[in-house]
Amino acid sequence: MNTPRPFTRSINDRVLAGVMGGIAHRYSWNPTLVRVVFVILSIASVAFPGILVYLILWLLMPEGND
Repeated sequence: MNTPRPFTRSINDRVLAGVMGGIAHRYSWNPTLVRVVFVILSIASVAFPGILVYLILWLLMPEGND
């Protein structure tokens, strides 16, 4: 059985804190695409407080060792 990678912040693929890079690495997605989708969702939706979510993830996700 293949165990999934844990949620960790990326140390190699980061723009601010590595949160979106870490999520992208966890699911083997393109980090740039994850960032673009996150920004679009944050701007387009008043109910999705993107900055707050990012800050919480930054505090909760440990730094990875990729």
